[in-house]
Amino acid sequence: MCFESSLIKKKRLIEEYFKATFIPSYNYEPYHHVSGFQYPNLQIIKADDPFKIHPATWGLVPSWGEKDVSSFRKKYNTLNAKSETLLQSNMYQDSAREHRCIIIADGFFEPHHVNNISYPYYCFIPSEKFEDGKSLFAYTGIYSELENGTFSCSILTTEANEFFAEIHNKKKRMPLIIDDSFMKNWLETDLTDSQIDEVLHSCYTQKKFDAYQVSRNLYKRGISHNHPGILKKVERNTLF
Repeated sequence: MCFESSLIKKKRLIEEYFKATFIPSYNYEPYHHVSGFQYPNLQIIKADDPFKIHPATWGLVPSWGEKDVSSFRKKYNTLNAKSETLLQSNMYQDSAREHRCIIIADGFFEPHHVNNISYPYYCFIPSEKFEDGKSLFAYTGIYSELENGTFSCSILTTEANEFFAEIHNKKKRMPLIIDDSFMKNWLETDLTDSQIDEVLHSCYTQKKFDAYQVSRNLYKRGISHNHPGILKKVERNTLF
C-alpha cells in the first residue's frame, strides 16, 4: 500500500531527471509529507504528454464518480490500485488502457506492526547523485481527466518483495516503483492488454531501497506533517 508520500526535490532537479517540464500554470512546491486521505496534488507525467509534468489529485475519480466527488470518496478508496487485477477492475480498466502515467516521488511512508502498534518507516532509494542522499523515482500510475480539465490519479501496488514484506508486515503490499528503463514502455499510447500485463510484471525497479523508522507523531491527526522534522530518523528502530 502507499498512502503517504514525499517529494522534497526542487523543480530544476525533477525536470532534469525526468526530461520534462512543469506546466507553466502550476506553482510546484516541494513537500516532506502528504497524506492521500487529504487528496493533495501529486506530480504526474502522462502517456499522451510525456514531456510535461502535471498536477493530479491523489485518488482517481472515474467519469461516473465526477458528478459528486465527495460522495464518491466516502464510498471508494482509490489512492491505490492493485496491478494484478487492473484490467479486470470496473474502476480502473479504462484508465489502464487509455490513461497511463508515472507519478513522481523521492520517498514514501509504510507502517510496521509490532504487538498491534504501528511504527512508521520512511522508504527511499539511496543515491550519491543527490545532495540529500535520496534518489528520485516514479510510481507506476493511472489517471483520469475531469470535466474541468484537471486530473486525478492512483498509485499501482503489487505484492511486497522480501524487503517490503518485512516493513509492511501486515498487508504485505508495496507501491509498484517503475524502473527508469521501463518508463518509456509504460507511457506508450497504444499498448494492448497483453503488453500492459507484460510491463506490469516486469517493470519493478532494480534499484535497492532503504528505510528507517520515523516518529509516531506521523499518526497524529489535525496537524501538518509537512516539515523536515518528519523525516528525522528515530534512533531506536524496530527493524534493521
